[in-house]
Amino acid sequence: MGNANVSNVTIRPEEAEFFSGLARDWWNPKGKMASLHQVNPVRLEFIRAAVDAHWNGDSRSIKPLTGKTALDIGCGAGLVCEPLSRLGADVTGVDASAENVSVAASHAEASGLDIRYMAGEVAGLDIGQFDLVTCLEVIEHVADKRAFLADVTARLAPGGLLVMSTPNRTAASRVLLVGAAEAVGYVPKGTHHWSDFIAPEEFEELLAEFGLEVIEKRGIAYGIGKGLHLSDSDTLNYILSARSKT
Repeated sequence: MGNANVSNVTIRPEEAEFFSGLARDWWNPKGKMASLHQVNPVRLEFIRAAVDAHWNGDSRSIKPLTGKTALDIGCGAGLVCEPLSRLGADVTGVDASAENVSVAASHAEASGLDIRYMAGEVAGLDIGQFDLVTCLEVIEHVADKRAFLADVTARLAPGGLLVMSTPNRTAASRVLLVGAAEAVGYVPKGTHHWSDFIAPEEFEELLAEFGLEVIEKRGIAYGIGKGLHLSDSDTLNYILSARSKT
C-alpha cells in the first residue's frame, strides 16, 4: 500500500506501520496473530465453496483454481496466498507493509510455492486483472472505503469473483471485537477501530456502485464447542462473494 503517489494512498500509514510491527510473528499460530490462524480455515471454507459455485467446479477437485489467476489485497504474510496457490492458482499478494511482504516471500519460498508478492497500494501497481480477488479483514483499516473499493474492483477481470470479509459495525462487535478481544490479548491492542467498521448493507451499496452484486454472504461467529464457524449471524463478522452484474 505504497506511497509513490499520494492519490493512490487509501491505507492509513499508521495502520501499515502497526501491522509491519507484527510481521515476524505472523506465521506463529500461537503468537500475536493467533486469531488469524483460527479464522483462516473458516474463510478458506467460504472461498472454496464460492469458487466451486462461480466456476461450476467439482468440490472434490484438489486444484479447482488451476488456470486461474488470484490476487490477495492486504495479504499480510501470506496466510491466504499460500492456500490459494495450493488450490492451483497463479497468485499475487499485495500489502502496504514491505516487512509483511518480505516475510511472506521467504515463507512461500521455504514452502516451495511460487507466489508473486509486491509491496504497495494496489492502485499504484501495474499488475493487471485477476480471475479471483480476495481482500480479507482489510477494508476496516481504510480511510476512504469508496476509493479503496474502486481500486479493488478495478483488479477484477470480466467474469471474475470477489471475496471480502470484515467486522460488522454493531454494539456487540464494539464490545467483543474491540474491547474484550484486546483486553484478553486475543488481538493486539490497536488492531481495530470500531468507527471504521462497515455494515453489510453499506458494503453492498458500495459494491453496487461499481457494478457488482453480492452472491453469497455468511457471518463468522464463535460458539462453545464449535469455535469459529460460518453462521447465519453476521453480528460480529461477515464474509461475502460478489460478481459483476453484467
